[in-house]
Amino acid sequence: MAVTRPELMMRCCIAVVMAGILGIYGLVVSMVLSNKINAVMPLFTGVVHLGAGLSVGLSGLAAGFAIGIVGDAGVRGTAMQPRIFMGMILILIFAEVLGLYGLIVALILNTNSENGVGDINEFCSR
Repeated sequence: MAVTRPELMMRCCIAVVMAGILGIYGLVVSMVLSNKINAVMPLFTGVVHLGAGLSVGLSGLAAGFAIGIVGDAGVRGTAMQPRIFMGMILILIFAEVLGLYGLIVALILNTNSENGVGDINEFCSR
């Protein structure tokens, strides 16, 4: 694309940058969760941390898949018709929001991870 139309180079890199932001979401959640890991930790807290990681990971996977498809079609379409660029940006924003929702859910789960049950032995003896 940049070889045939060098003036579109910055426009074509937007999808790549937005896909990179999804990786930063996962990095943020991993840093937040790693600060709360202890040697002795309730089972509930571990499962909530697993759920938080899965929520940001799977939503990032879905958002990355959508960004990849829209970015590919949008870049090819923008090369032929520059008016398609604004539509591509809007759809990329909607796809990025999927990953942002996963980040929000992971942070909410992380803040509520200490409010669960205590030791697993106490839970099983009930």
